[in-house]
Amino acid sequence: MGRVFRLSPVLIALIISAPSQANEPKLEGTFKDWTTYSRDAGGDKSCYAITKAKTKSPSSVQHGDIYFMVSNWRSGVATEQPSFLASFDLNSNIAPEASVGSKKTVFYTAKNEAFIDDSADEKSLVKAMRDGSTMRMKARSQRGTDLSYSFSLSGVTAALKKAKDACR
Repeated sequence: MGRVFRLSPVLIALIISAPSQANEPKLEGTFKDWTTYSRDAGGDKSCYAITKAKTKSPSSVQHGDIYFMVSNWRSGVATEQPSFLASFDLNSNIAPEASVGSKKTVFYTAKNEAFIDDSADEKSLVKAMRDGSTMRMKARSQRGTDLSYSFSLSGVTAALKKAKDACR
């Protein structure tokens, strides 16, 4: 059964956007292609590993910044929750899909973000990420453009460990 709580689009934007000085994210470490941050979030603490897409296709489209993130919350509301974040709205009728090797995981969209509905699928994807070298993400924009991205998984294991440790 899927989790009831999901990080809101506004909250994710706050996590990765330029912060106010009072609530600036703390850099916890950089691990090859992944970076880990922590941040106070309304009496809770969020810790996340994040990376930018290495490749974006088709090249004729302006993609903006494309991220993949794995989040933890000290309260336990989320533990190693993967999410995909685009700079544009995703088509809600076509499910985005991540693949690591032969392991495929379907996401659901929430405006410019995508999440996994089932916690067992989240865990399975994160395990595949630890074991893999590249993750590919396919999605369709709200305008109907088919898109694909690749993310390096180099450093993901160390970044995920740091994100978990930082939220203990």
